[in-house]
Amino acid sequence: MKLSKTQIKEALSNISLPNEGQNIVESGAIKNIQIFGTDVELDVEIKNPTLQYKKKVEVECIKAIHDFVYEKAKVKVNLIVNAPEKTTQIKGNPIPGVKNIIAISSGKGGVGKSTITANLAVGLAQLGKKVGVVDADIYGPSMPIMFDLERAAPQAIEVDGKTKMKPLESYGVKVLSIGFFAQAQQAVVWRGPMASKALNQLIWDGHWDELDYLIVDLPPGTGDIHLSLVQSIPLTGAIVVSTPQLIALADARKGVNMFGMESIDVPVLGIIENMAFFSTDDMPNKKYYIFGKEGAKQLAQQMDIALLGEIPILQSIREAADAGRPAILQKDTIIAKSFINLAKNVAEAIDKRNTNIKPTQVVQTTHTKGCSN
Repeated sequence: MKLSKTQIKEALSNISLPNEGQNIVESGAIKNIQIFGTDVELDVEIKNPTLQYKKKVEVECIKAIHDFVYEKAKVKVNLIVNAPEKTTQIKGNPIPGVKNIIAISSGKGGVGKSTITANLAVGLAQLGKKVGVVDADIYGPSMPIMFDLERAAPQAIEVDGKTKMKPLESYGVKVLSIGFFAQAQQAVVWRGPMASKALNQLIWDGHWDELDYLIVDLPPGTGDIHLSLVQSIPLTGAIVVSTPQLIALADARKGVNMFGMESIDVPVLGIIENMAFFSTDDMPNKKYYIFGKEGAKQLAQQMDIALLGEIPILQSIREAADAGRPAILQKDTIIAKSFINLAKNVAEAIDKRNTNIKPTQVVQTTHTKGCSN
């Protein structure tokens, strides 16, 4: 049996692609038809790159030729994806009134990242800075406890005709946390996109007013929340928290490398070594290196980044966190001095970064056209 291009076009004119007013021939989607006896090869251009859509087009083309031309024809469909170029990103503009946005990250859980965040925020406030904290640890929000705000809830306010959340304030720090919207005993079980959306709302729907620093306490690891953050806002920089032992340092290295990826390119301001040593107020020079000695310091040297602080492990830090009163408020103690020095080092690192490096750009995830068979 001899087949013709006219027969093939007539058969294909019975097909209309989804969301297309014309049939597949009239729309110009058929780019080429080749016939070799009873073998037919088609080049079809589509705008939807999804596997489900491509399979639907392929099946309908084959079925039309079998139904209207020759049921034993061997049909090959080459799909050319010509999707319009687009950029997918969340909100990419700086937050009005916020000068610096700092992400606090850790490669693994249990290294005291949130404790560091709370005390660093209060320390910067003690230095006369305007500070806000976003508790982006969606799966384990702890800022409501650490800032003694467990039973509090932010109020809705009208700002320029839009409804915003007014952050709660404690110890001179403005705070928003997903913990304000979930009951204390309620498990927050969200998939990545839901968690990312929640983070976006905390950042953009909060009325932060004027801030020198907005500190974002991230969940541990490297995942959806981290990528969502760098897609949402241009971070001034990131800080990685680790303890001295090798297993924590291995994960901290991954965290530093994540921010340094070419596709992310967020400056790492430095590493903070938490639980660096044990000491007492009456014998401050006697140090016990419970988790190893100077592991984060060595990692910082290896990766050519700053060691911003070495925070000791003390019972008073845990007690202060549980009581909702950050340990930096314990005046004239080892821990208070350690945290205020940390705050000074972080402020200096941010100033240095802003002097020497151009502002960070938000990550843009771009989908471009391509070909698929």
